[in-house]
Amino acid sequence: MPPQSEHYAITRIDLLSQGTHGWQVRLQRRGVKYAKFFSDTKCGCENKGLRLAQQWRDDLIEEITRDDQARICRSSKRNSSGVVGVSKIKVHASNGSIYEFWQATWSPELGVRKTVKFSVKRHGPELAFKLAVEARNQGIQ
Repeated sequence: MPPQSEHYAITRIDLLSQGTHGWQVRLQRRGVKYAKFFSDTKCGCENKGLRLAQQWRDDLIEEITRDDQARICRSSKRNSSGVVGVSKIKVHASNGSIYEFWQATWSPELGVRKTVKFSVKRHGPELAFKLAVEARNQGIQ
């Protein structure tokens, strides 16, 4: 995800009274705050400090984005499928039958929820899961 502008998440700090001059990078993602100050003195000059701040910001955004993608494949206590938005559903019908599905869920826009189910009986457990994962990936693109 490229930054929106050359100064995205970067602010110039000039505090004459304290002799502080440089570039401040600040980002927040999933409640975690990231910040780093690039002093003109330590960097050599204002322009070099800006370039270093931009590079650090771009590297950080790339790392955060990579971590978000990795999150899709990580399982947790709340998600035994290992894929965010994909879950196994078991329905107990009133006639005593049990139906199993792999379900994909996503939100294409604010306030809208999409769901698609794939029958384990019809597709088999592996294919039903694979179809749900594919549907989820297509839905979030």
